[in-house]
Amino acid sequence: MSKIKSPKKLIEVALPLDDINLASGREKSIRHGHPSTMHLWWARRPLAAARAVIFAQMVNDPGYQDRDGFKYGVNKQEAEKKREELFNIIRDLVKWENTTNIEVLNRAKHAIKESWEDICRLNKNHPKAKELFDPENVPDFHDPFAGGGALPLEAQRLGLNSNATDLNPIPIMINKAMIEVPPLFESKEPIGPIPDSEKQGNLVESWKGATGLAEDVRRYGIYLQVEAKKRIGNLYPDINVTEELAKNYPTLRDSIGSNLEVILWVWARTVKSPNPAYSGQEVPLTTTFVLSKKAGKEAYIEPVLNENSYEFYVHNSKPTPESKNGTKLGRGANFKCLLSGSPIDPKYIKSEASAGRMGYKLMAVGVNGPKGRMYISPTAEMEMLAKSAKPTWRPEVEISGSSQYLGIKPYGMDRFDQLFTERQLLALTTFSDLISEIKEKVYADAIANGFESDSTSLEDLGKGAKAYSEAISIYLTFAVDYAANYWSTLATPADGFIRGTYSMQALPMSWDFAEAPPFGSTSGNWLSAINWIVKSLQLLPANTKGLVTQQNAATQSVSENKVISTDPPYYDNVPYADLSDYFYVWMRRSLRSVYPNLFSTLTTPKVDELVAFAHRHNKNKDAAETFFLSGMTEAMGRLVELANDSYPVTIYYAFKQGETSEIGTGNTGWETFLHAVIKSGFLITGTWPMRTERGARNRSIGSNALASSIVLVCKKRDVNAQTITRREFQRELRAEMPESLDAMVGGTGGTSPIAPVDLAQAAIGPGMAIYSKYKSVINQDGSEMSVHDALVMVNKAITEYLNPDSGNFDNDTLFCDDWFSQYGWGQGQFGEADTLARAKGTSVDGVRDAGVIESGGGKVRLLKWSEYPTDWDPKADTRTPVWEACHQMIRVLNQLGEAEAGSLLARMPELGEHIRQLAYHLYTLCERKKWAEEARAYNELIGSWHAIVAASHEVGHRGTQSELGLDF
Repeated sequence: MSKIKSPKKLIEVALPLDDINLASGREKSIRHGHPSTMHLWWARRPLAAARAVIFAQMVNDPGYQDRDGFKYGVNKQEAEKKREELFNIIRDLVKWENTTNIEVLNRAKHAIKESWEDICRLNKNHPKAKELFDPENVPDFHDPFAGGGALPLEAQRLGLNSNATDLNPIPIMINKAMIEVPPLFESKEPIGPIPDSEKQGNLVESWKGATGLAEDVRRYGIYLQVEAKKRIGNLYPDINVTEELAKNYPTLRDSIGSNLEVILWVWARTVKSPNPAYSGQEVPLTTTFVLSKKAGKEAYIEPVLNENSYEFYVHNSKPTPESKNGTKLGRGANFKCLLSGSPIDPKYIKSEASAGRMGYKLMAVGVNGPKGRMYISPTAEMEMLAKSAKPTWRPEVEISGSSQYLGIKPYGMDRFDQLFTERQLLALTTFSDLISEIKEKVYADAIANGFESDSTSLEDLGKGAKAYSEAISIYLTFAVDYAANYWSTLATPADGFIRGTYSMQALPMSWDFAEAPPFGSTSGNWLSAINWIVKSLQLLPANTKGLVTQQNAATQSVSENKVISTDPPYYDNVPYADLSDYFYVWMRRSLRSVYPNLFSTLTTPKVDELVAFAHRHNKNKDAAETFFLSGMTEAMGRLVELANDSYPVTIYYAFKQGETSEIGTGNTGWETFLHAVIKSGFLITGTWPMRTERGARNRSIGSNALASSIVLVCKKRDVNAQTITRREFQRELRAEMPESLDAMVGGTGGTSPIAPVDLAQAAIGPGMAIYSKYKSVINQDGSEMSVHDALVMVNKAITEYLNPDSGNFDNDTLFCDDWFSQYGWGQGQFGEADTLARAKGTSVDGVRDAGVIESGGGKVRLLKWSEYPTDWDPKADTRTPVWEACHQMIRVLNQLGEAEAGSLLARMPELGEHIRQLAYHLYTLCERKKWAEEARAYNELIGSWHAIVAASHEVGHRGTQSELGLDF
């Protein structure tokens, strides 16, 4: 088989990591228009990271390469200039405001196309050149674990034909809605009826992309609400302000006779009092009687006892101390009887709930008053009206999974219909029923507006009236799922708003819950769902072909000759199949007629879901791990076999916080995942830490937290790969790792240095590149070296590189480092210090005279950076250990900022490289000892290093860039 000639890609050499991480962190606070608001799904990768990674794995690095029978690239100086141009494209690409910027996207598309043309030229003599290397057609993209769809969407945004596969119908539909359906109806004008409340439709000169489709979703969404209100609007009346109501709430005196819009109803679950004296009385199980603590909007519930009964009275004033805890006595189902005051046994509550005897009682009603949000007391009529609803259908589907993440299970909630009140069920079924009716109307409107009346369905990628009506029904169904997230007894009140059912990746028990009015204007209402969907739909690219199918990643063939970037499931994730059934039961009801094969089962597929979940293996952890490892190895093996050889494969690993120890970065999940990747036949050529869950880059730098994702860059391992010994592996690590680490801590070609918090993860790349390029590494006893042992050796190489003893540090610094490792900032005995100082070639008095320790009374301790003198001048100091210089830099940075730190560095440029290396070392030491506060200071210094160096250049200094350890 002829070898494919392909230059190294940018992602295998360098990335502007800080810019990507900054944009990824910022994206977490963006909601309007973000595709994540189209339908809830868990653990989505930020679009910024996805876009940058795909771009960087598709563009050739401009550096000179002479390998595998071809030459490519330019000299170092020219390469850095061209690399910086690619970095600038990435810096623009990752900005949220450039999501639809045609000029920025075209620059990226041009760079991708140009790189592909170079590959085609290099392979013009390949036997299959005509088939595999058509310069006019860049290879298609595929994500075999599509999930929330960030990666397939961003591939499409970059101009690639995008393919997405998944096992679960929910992500399949999410991906269809984002990349498959919009291109089918690109630039179509809307056909839906303009709402009666609007004098005219949106004045748009041209309906580009998916904007016409989005407008029709909006119009038909409004139309559906109008129809729904005709059917069930009587169950959601406004509150009429009577004289009696105004008497209780003086702020309503001027509103007598008017109506108040309901924001939410606050309910508490109930059980019959176990006290015989109050037998038969339903008592509330509520975590709090406080409704709002917001200044100026305070409100609370006062339970008023009347012999053997009670009622709730709502005050719009500062809550009393007694109202804080409601009837709750402790964690779990620990409550007291409101009537008797005696504790209720948790076993009794669970028994009553499991027997179907848990009820619910209305405690308060939130309304829009004349001065904004306020609460009023409930009435018996309000509660009776809510409970009078008679739903016509119930999702009587069993909830599968473990109480580990399904806290509702011990309380008799075994079916999905048990998670809703009667009124909520009626509302959801009403909106769901109307979708099929709206679909018929869309079809008729489409025919009337010139759509073809062919019978090709959306499932078969039709573009006529039938397919269009089915497309609209998808987005309306998403709105029903949005509503289901808010219209359940697991949605909770949150200071005037409603916290959705899935505020976390679990279904925990809720004792008090909030009911949203479908026709209101606050959180959880129908039109809010429609608006979220419309805004995200408007920003979708809809520019190239998208195809989404249900496939098992271990057996799929879609990846053939495609560019692959994927985010596989984490080792011990909560099984999303169990959680997503909550949405599936509603989605299936509306879309089974559109996608009969996809929705043929009552629930989502579980057996083949790739997760090491012991509950599915008779609680056997070993069996669960074996299942995961086997399945992941098969899935990775398919990618090795099928992926386009011209490009590396990028794989995300969701790193959990705290996955570090004394031996370095590693844990069972990480090692199992790496084992699967390597065993499948991949060579790991790089690892990039991405802060995909952080709120902002500054927060990330300032906190001792691991990046939330590692992007592995992988290539197919040579089929003729050799076997080497443990000693040879160790020798190669020592020979090659320092150069790789130098590039990481020094920054390469304009990139920022890797922050200490990320170094252990990033350094895995060059270390595992050595390990994974061989067929195996053989231990002295003849056994194969495990991934765990390889990681230990890689981390040891990092430690050796950062250890001051391995460099040319002064003796005072070597003493301080060892003392710090043992005592931190605490005191130790003078005798021990004296022995250590002699061993390091210095003395306690000498180190004290250097100004870095305090010695007296038979005790010795290191001075903290905050204790260092503020008038220190390195040029006037006759004894300046690197330790002192490093901590003086930290002091100035923290107290005066980057500019002043730069001025200080300008006065000692010859120490720049040593200061930085020591900071890396001390960060690593602190992190492994779990000294978070101490680690933060060193991380901040490295994170600000480029800015400090830039400031030092502005001041001017005697020295060179290399002396400062900066390689631009």
